[in-house]
Amino acid sequence: MSQSPPTLPRRHFLALGGVAAGAAMLGAEPASASSVGADDRITLSGYAFTLGVASGDPMPDGVVLWTRLAPEPLALDGLGGMPERAVNVRWEVAEDETFRRVVRRGVERATAAWGHSVHAEVHGLRPDRVYWYRFRVADQVSPVGRTRTAPRPEAALGSLTFAFASCQAYTDGYFTAYEHMAREDLDLVVHLGDYIYEGGGAGSIGRPHLPAVETFTLTDYRIRYSQYKLDPALQAAHRTAPWVVAPDDHDVENNWAGDHSQPDTEPDQDPAVFRLRRAAAYQAYYENLPLRRSSMPRGPEMQVYRRLTFGDLLQLDVLDTRRFRDQQLTDQSLRWDPNRQLLGARQEAWLLAGLGASTARWNVLGNQVFAMQADHTDGPTETFGMDTWDGYAAARQRLFDGLARRNVDNFLVITGDAHRSVAADLKLNFADPASRTIGTEFLGTAISSGGNGQDMDALGVTWLAENPHMRFHNSQRGYQVCHLGRGEMRTDYRVVPFVTAPGAPITTRASVHVQSGRPGVAHVSA
Repeated sequence: MSQSPPTLPRRHFLALGGVAAGAAMLGAEPASASSVGADDRITLSGYAFTLGVASGDPMPDGVVLWTRLAPEPLALDGLGGMPERAVNVRWEVAEDETFRRVVRRGVERATAAWGHSVHAEVHGLRPDRVYWYRFRVADQVSPVGRTRTAPRPEAALGSLTFAFASCQAYTDGYFTAYEHMAREDLDLVVHLGDYIYEGGGAGSIGRPHLPAVETFTLTDYRIRYSQYKLDPALQAAHRTAPWVVAPDDHDVENNWAGDHSQPDTEPDQDPAVFRLRRAAAYQAYYENLPLRRSSMPRGPEMQVYRRLTFGDLLQLDVLDTRRFRDQQLTDQSLRWDPNRQLLGARQEAWLLAGLGASTARWNVLGNQVFAMQADHTDGPTETFGMDTWDGYAAARQRLFDGLARRNVDNFLVITGDAHRSVAADLKLNFADPASRTIGTEFLGTAISSGGNGQDMDALGVTWLAENPHMRFHNSQRGYQVCHLGRGEMRTDYRVVPFVTAPGAPITTRASVHVQSGRPGVAHVSA
C-alpha cells in the first residue's frame, strides 16, 4: 500500500516446512533468565507454536498478532497439551526480519479458558509499513510472521493488492493454493468463511477429519481447528500478510440462519440448543484467528461486521450474512417478502450509512453468499438458491436501491461459498438487462472444497446462458488477487488443476477489469 509499487524484502523465511524447523531458522536466542517471570517458568511437553502465527485487522498504527499454544495440538481433550494455568507469552515487532530493530514488545497472558490463544493488539507502529513479529514462551521462539499496517485514511495511494479466499474442506483436497498465495506480494488477505467444515467423514484422499464425527462441543471445534491449522500451506499464507476474516455457515453448521439450525440436523433443531453450539463454534473461531477483542464472543453472540479503511483507495466493509437473517425459504415465490432480512435492520443501516459517507476510490463488500441473481434452470422456468441473496430478493433490492440513491461509486462485492468463480454486473433490476449497473461482483472459488473441479461444468453453462449479467465463469479451485489502482482495478482468478494430490501448479485463468467511474465488468482477458 504505497504511492508506487513497493519493493519488498525477499521472503526466504516463508519457505514451507515443519514449524519446529521454521523456528530454528530464526537464529533467535532463548529468553534470558532475567526476563523470565513466574508464569514463564513452565515445562512444555513439546514445541508450543505448532499452529503457527498470524496477524490481522490492520490499522494505521498497528495490527493484532495471533498465536495459540499447543504442544500436543490434537490432544483428545481439546486443550492442546497445555496446563490449566495461565502462561505469559512475550511478543516482539521489528522493522527487520532479523529483529535487530525491535520497535514494540509486550506480554500477553494465554489462559486455558480461551484455549491458550494470544491476541496481542499492537499500537504505536507507523502507517503503511511492513513489520516482522514473533512470540516467545519459556525458552521457545515462534516462527516469524510478516505483516503490514494500513495507511492513514487521508493518504493518497497509487495501488493496493489483496487476495480473497474461502471454503477449505480438509477432507476434499490439499491446500496447495495457499502455497502459491504465500509467494504473492500481498498487502492483505480477506477470508470469507468456511475456514473449517463441521462434518465428520474421512473423504477419499487420506485426510480424514478429526474428530471423526460432526463437531458440536467446544472440544470438538478446538480439535478440528488444530487439524486444519497444522497444514503447512495454510500456516505459510498466514505468515505473509495480515488477514481479515469472517465466518460463514460451515464454521458453525451448514446453512444455519439466525438462531436456527439447518432443518435436518439433530439434536440442535431447538434454537436454545443451537445457540449453545454456536457459542462453542464462535469461541473456537476466535481462539484460532487474528481477531481483535471487539470480536471476542459473548456466548452465542459475536461482532463480525466491521469496517476497515486503507488510505483513500479502499473502504472494506466486512459483512455478517448469517447471524441476523431469517430462515431460508422452501417456497421461492416468497423471496420478495419485504419483511425478510439477510443483514438485519441494524447492520443494513450501518452499511448504507457507511457507504454513503465513503470517500474511498473503491468500496468493497466482504460478503459470504453471492449477491447477484443466478437462475439455475435452462429455459423460461426460473429457479434460485434460497441460501444466497436470491432467497432474500427484497432485502437485496433495498440495499441496491440505497446504493443508487446515495450514488455510491466503484462498488465491488467479493464473495465465497459457492465453490466456483463468476464475475458479474450487479443490476438494479436483474429482470431487465438494460437496467442500471450499480457495481461488480467477484464470486471466488474454493481453496479445496468440492475436490478438483473443472474449467466449465453444466451449471456454469446454464448460468452463462440464463444470466446475461454474468461475464465469466470457472469451477476450478484456487483464490483471487485484486489489484486496485486509481483508474482501474483488476481481479486475477488464480487456479490449480487439481487438489486431490499435492504439488499442483498455479495459473491465472482470467483477469477481470473494472474501470473507475464505470460500474460493471469492462473486459475479461484470458
